[in-house]
Formats: sequence, C-alpha cells, structure tokens
Amino acid sequence: PITIMKIILLGPPGSGKGTQAKLLAEKLKVPHISTGEIFRENIKKQTEMGIQVKSILDAGDLVPSEITDVMVKNRLAEVDCANGFILEGYPRNLHQCEALDTMTKLDKAININVSDEEVTKRLSARRTCSKCKKIYNLDFNPPKVEGKCKCGGDLILRDDDKPEVITNRLNVYHESAIPILEFYKTKGILVDVNGEVGLENVLTEILNKLGVSNQ
Repeated sequence: PITIMKIILLGPPGSGKGTQAKLLAEKLKVPHISTGEIFRENIKKQTEMGIQVKSILDAGDLVPSEITDVMVKNRLAEVDCANGFILEGYPRNLHQCEALDTMTKLDKAININVSDEEVTKRLSARRTCSKCKKIYNLDFNPPKVEGKCKCGGDLILRDDDKPEVITNRLNVYHESAIPILEFYKTKGILVDVNGEVGLENVLTEILNKLGVSNQ
C-alpha cells in the first residue's frame, strides 16, 4: 500500500531544506512544492493572482498571507498531491500554520537544525551567477573556474548573503520560527534532524524518522 506522506520542511535559511525537499520528493514520489514555485507558475500562466503577485514582488514587497494561503490551497488541491507532498517555504508564521491546518492534515513537520554559525558560514560562501542565477557554494560546490559560472556569467555575493545581513535574517527567522515549532510540537508531529552531518546523512535521518528506508 502507498503511504500517503504530507510533509512540511522547516529550518533556517541555508539549512538545505530546498535540496532535501527535492531529494525527498524523488524518493517518496510526491511533488515538491515551494511558495516560490507557486508564485512563478501563477505569474507564468498570468492568473489573476499571478498578476497581483508579480506587481507586489516587482515593488520589492512580501506577498501577503491571504494571497499566499489561497495559492497554496489551490496547489494542494491539484491531483498530483493526492498521495502527499513535500511543502517547503510555507508556513512562515503562526497565521499560515493555522490556515494550512484547515486545508490538509499533515503527517510530519521536519525541522532541519543548523546552528547560526554554520548558517553564516554556508550563506557567506554562496555565490550566484549574475546571468543564469545558478547558485554555487565555495566550500562544497565551487565553480570550475574561480568567479565564473559555466554559462560564462560572473559570480557575485548577493546582498542578503553578506554576514551582517545574515545575522538580521537569522534574528527574523528565529522570531517567526519559535511559534511555528511550538505549534507542530503541540500537535505531536514535529521531528528534529541534525542538518550539519552532510547531505546524504541528513536525507537518511529524515527517511529513518519517517520510517522509510534509504534504498
């Protein structure tokens, strides 16, 4: 029998949740859903909400919860989510946790734990291609040619990956994360994993805690 797995991934910026979400989605044969992808999809299809979101993002503002909630709800109602999903980048606050709770019943909320020092180290080693936007990491995924992407574009350190900005991002993250973690802990579905043991080991630990073997 197929085990239906409805999972959200939580963790600070730089914890590798995007990467783990992709790997888990492949392993469990369920879609990987991120709010960024939902926004891009709606913008591309020029849906009414997509047009709204584009103007909000173009102005450099955050998409308000009431729009995000509806878009997530619509996405989770699609047929490919019938056997579960891996949701990443949502919920970002307590209001969104409560909204998600009315849409679906989650099986697990996986929290990838990474220390602030490690996050700072990882993010400040990130380089983004100015042309194709591909992301490299000087420590564990360096470019072949220093300072150059394989497309030939220049690699830059994004403003929000600069150490002083990272500290601020982490403070904001911790403030919003505490009530979210508390919410799922109370529901008894919060699972903590160590995010500092390397990609494969993190994946194995997540699968173990889900009762799935990493074969």
